[in-house]
Amino acid sequence: MASVPSPPTHRHVVIVGGGSAGISVAARLRRAGVTGIALIEPSDTHWYQPLWTLVGGGQAPLRATRRSEASVVPDGVHWIRQAARAVDPDLRTVTLTDGRRLGYDFLVMAPGLQLDWNGVPGLAEAVGRDRVTSNYAPEYAPRTWDLIRGMRSGTAVFTHPATPLKCGGAPQKIAYLAADHWRRQKVLDRIRIVLVIPDPALFKVPAWSEVLEKVAARYGIEVRLRSEMTAVDGDARELTVTDHATGTKETLAYDLLHAVPPQSAPDWVKTGPLADPASPQGFIAADKHTLRHPRHPEVFALGDVANLPTSKTGAAVRKQAPVVAANLLAAVQGAEPTRHYDGYTSCPLVTARDKMLLAEFDYDLKPTPSFPLIDTFKERRDMWLFKRYGLPPLYWHGMLTGRI
Repeated sequence: MASVPSPPTHRHVVIVGGGSAGISVAARLRRAGVTGIALIEPSDTHWYQPLWTLVGGGQAPLRATRRSEASVVPDGVHWIRQAARAVDPDLRTVTLTDGRRLGYDFLVMAPGLQLDWNGVPGLAEAVGRDRVTSNYAPEYAPRTWDLIRGMRSGTAVFTHPATPLKCGGAPQKIAYLAADHWRRQKVLDRIRIVLVIPDPALFKVPAWSEVLEKVAARYGIEVRLRSEMTAVDGDARELTVTDHATGTKETLAYDLLHAVPPQSAPDWVKTGPLADPASPQGFIAADKHTLRHPRHPEVFALGDVANLPTSKTGAAVRKQAPVVAANLLAAVQGAEPTRHYDGYTSCPLVTARDKMLLAEFDYDLKPTPSFPLIDTFKERRDMWLFKRYGLPPLYWHGMLTGRI
């Protein structure tokens, strides 16, 4: 006789994901007096990922980006140290990896995205070996700096996938940091740098794209627009670049390859009932202003997993978290959403060892500067200092505690 599943444990609010999005919402709900919150997160480590570019560029130690998950979970939140594997929005349950079910009144989906290393033939086998690295994983970011500082001549290739990805500027930021290091070491003229970008421009906002074109030209970087890395042969140290505008394929030999993998929603999300049918990568459907699921009003989504027409960044999460918290509180009271997200996102574009552009914009690609008296269309040292030394404490002590 088949066993009957035990009734699900019930929580008022269940949050899937203990990254920046999940923790920020949990902290805001607790500050508002909400109880009965469960946080589903399997990892014991919480990472501050925006600093990984500077780890790869030799400007920050990896240890500065890591804290224990226990230290960031808000008091009064029940942390379930497992992963979710399914959601049934009709029954209002989340199934955990051990088979247990957790019922909810309200659900916040913030599990992040996954790195699809197998999305490019040969990449999974090559990354972390020989001359292939990536700042998108903490185990490889320190290796990026080792390869950069050890290179004196040859060809360096930096790639960007055609899928949506977290921190869309990161694939090119490390190219600029590497080029600046080689310039300072007086070996830049002996190194060929190729930057592979799938978009028709270096950046989606024209004003910043124009500045980045000058940066790339300054370093002598060959930019391949509308192009993508479609295969890697780690043993031969070669990759294939496909030009999507013409369909032509080019084989490039490399001495250093910084590869960014395609990215998508976690497999269990992309095949589940909350995924947006319009998203090839299976990101979760959400109203772009209220962040509420269009078919299940008790479900909210934010962060990298939400299918929103804006860049997936920590700065976007900082603006999304208060919207989700406020609208969930309104829903608890039976009211309509009270807060709207305008698509704000920010990309700190590091262009040299001590220079940065701060690109801030909304859904309409309209610049939305946080520092109106500062010209953020120019490379600035104070902006670099803000990224390296100002943003991390604001993240740990402000954003994750629900204060900012």
